[in-house]
This record gives sequence, structure tokens and C-alpha cells, in this order.
Amino acid sequence: MTRTTSDEAAAVIWSEDFLSYKWAHTHPMNPVRLALTMTLAQSLGLLDGVDSRAPLDIDDSALTVVHSTDYIDAVRAVGSGTASLSGPLLERLFGLGDADNPVFDGMHEAARLLVGGTLAAAQAVGSGSVRRAVNISGGMHHAMRARAAGFCIYNDCAIAIRWLLDNGFDRVAYIDIDAHHGDGVQVEFAADPRVLTVSLHQHPATLWPGTGWPTEVGDDAAQGSAVNVALMPDVTDRLWLRAFHAVVPSVLEQFRPQILISQCGVDSHRADPLTDLALTVDGQRAAMQAMRGFAEKYCDGRWIAVGGGGYGVVNVVPRSWAHLLGVVLDRDVDVDTTINESWCATAEEIAEQVHSDYAQAPVGVMGDGGDVAFVPWDGDTGQEPPEGISESAQRQTDRAILATRRAVYPLHGLDPEDPRD
Repeated sequence: MTRTTSDEAAAVIWSEDFLSYKWAHTHPMNPVRLALTMTLAQSLGLLDGVDSRAPLDIDDSALTVVHSTDYIDAVRAVGSGTASLSGPLLERLFGLGDADNPVFDGMHEAARLLVGGTLAAAQAVGSGSVRRAVNISGGMHHAMRARAAGFCIYNDCAIAIRWLLDNGFDRVAYIDIDAHHGDGVQVEFAADPRVLTVSLHQHPATLWPGTGWPTEVGDDAAQGSAVNVALMPDVTDRLWLRAFHAVVPSVLEQFRPQILISQCGVDSHRADPLTDLALTVDGQRAAMQAMRGFAEKYCDGRWIAVGGGGYGVVNVVPRSWAHLLGVVLDRDVDVDTTINESWCATAEEIAEQVHSDYAQAPVGVMGDGGDVAFVPWDGDTGQEPPEGISESAQRQTDRAILATRRAVYPLHGLDPEDPRD
């Protein structure tokens, strides 16, 4: 595993067919967000000279490394109208047909294609042909071995990690910044010391799926391999970044990953209709840049980035993931950049096709005026909060930091109370 000598430093995985992963009109996850992201990136010049790569054309055997054949058969059957089981039974056994995961035509093929996209990213980076790759259609981190969950049918993240483990990697780090806990990936690798899963999410007492407590640290010989930072509602950029940097760099340095996978769900945004965190696009961009830096520092630059949640379909997701494309391609976009009026006009027209709960008007600039100048955590010292941060908000965040560090740091030989660790 050596640094690539290719002139192409990064791969963008894309297919218009990704848009076939489409639930009901009233569903929060509308693939319009993907199309708008790509057209926004094009309008900004981010994709100039970049030839996107197609997802791999995989068969069902690629799914069985994570998912049961009974489940795969059930997904295929309901999506083709040939299911022999009743609707209530399919919902109870496999999570298919409930409000979160309604049945749609061709759902098996559409979900498999997303997996093919993330596998294309993993193979591009894993083979050394590029150093970084991004698949904004991926990030379906809730799907379980035999159950659809949280808008996720097949777990592309876990399947890609399995491919990496089977192809020469034995230290894979996965960082999940979605507002929801990355439960499906954690469950899949909870007993595997070769995989470090780190999730920063809204506190499980306040948001589905109700998992991701700091005390979830991995199983058996893999204790310490799961790291969970549970943040209370309304946490802003500066406090979120304070928590992120108080936990993530130390566990990465101790784990010494060979490759980094980032699930970059952007439902942590303050305008997201389904969650209660309060990040801006500026804060999300800062997290993406930090993860690029982690890949450079710890993984010889090997970085795979995927999408995930995000239900501000028009006003948030395209801007945040355009930033992600820019960060992966080393074409970072300034947050003060004005967005092309033509793109905004088209986005307004498209918004009319999206359910009104998720179709807020597009924003004409690439940032939200967020403040990302966080104060680093300095131990359990009762630091005075900086101007603009309330004492109670900082105290809540610092409690979350300490809960995670105290649960997991000793398992890595680190001192949870020492900010140098």
C-alpha cells in the first residue's frame, strides 16, 4: 500500500442512476439533493477537468459480506412486486414497508447501485490509483444485517470496509459526523479490533435510533474500537468542533489507521427539519477539512468520503456536499462565494417538486456566516466560555467530551483527564 503516483489525485463517483433511490414524494430523503449538489459543483467550476467514475456493476454476492441472503431476497421481491410475505410480516421481519422505509419499485437495484458507488471509491483508493474518492450517494449507515432502517437498505459503508479488510488493510478508521448515530456500521464491527468506528451525533436520549451512548465501546477483544460522542441539541459549530477535536485526533493517532472513511451526513445543520443540532455549512466544511487533514497525517492521504443524512434538500445539502467535493478535490470553496443566480433559479423550480417540509428556498452564498473559531478543550478545569457561548452550553459539551474520554481512552492507554492525550 503505497502513495499513488497517478496524476489524478481524487476520484468522484457519480451516475445519474443514483437518482433512482427514490422513496415516496412525502419522504425526507429526496434524490434531488444529489442532482442539485452536482449541478452546483459544476457551476462553481469544482468539476472542471474531472472525469467522474461510474459505480461498480456488482451482483448480489457483493452484498452478502454484510447482509443475509433472506433479507436480500426480500428486498428484491418487494421491489419487483413478487413478495410472497404479507406487508405486516415484511415490516416486522425486515423493516420493509414502514414509514421510514416504504417500498418502491426497483429498490433492490437502486440500493445495490449505491453500494457499487462506495465500492468503486474503496477500490480506487485501496488499489492506489487515487489517494481520495467521494461518493455523495453513499453513507447508508443504519442498514443492519437483515433489516432496513433509517432510510437505509444496504450498508455501503460496512460493505466497503469488508472489501478493504479482505484486500490488504487491517486498520480501517470510520468517522461518522451525521446527526444520527452510525449504528449499523458500529454493530457490524463491534467485535473487530481492525476497525475503529467513531460517531459524533445528537444525544441518543433525544433522537432516533437511541444508540451511541459513550459507554458503547466495542465488544470482547475489540473494546475501545467504538467511540461515541453524544451531543445535546442546539450545539453550535464552535462547541461541536471543540468536542470533535477533543476526542478524534487522539484515538486516530493511537489506532494508526491505514485508511480513513468519513460518513459526511449533513443533517447536523441548524435548518435540518429532522434533527436538533445547530451547525452551519461553515462548521460542516471545517469538519470535512479536518478529516482530510487526518487522512494526510495518519493514513498517507488515503481518504474515502460518502454522503448520508441531510434533509434540507435544496437549501443545505447541495452547498454542504459541494464543499465536500471541493475538499476532496483540493479545490476548497470560500464560504463567502456567491452562488450563480441561474443555479438558484433552477433550484427554486425544482423545490416545487419536493414536499414542502423539505423544500426551503436555496441560499445564494456558500456559507451561513458561521463561527468556526473553537476554543480547544483544556481538561476538566471549568474553563470560562468565550464570548458568544453560554456557560451551560459549554458545560454540557464538556460533559459529553469527558464521558467519551473516560469510557474509551483508558482502553487505548490514554489519560482521559489530560488534554495532551
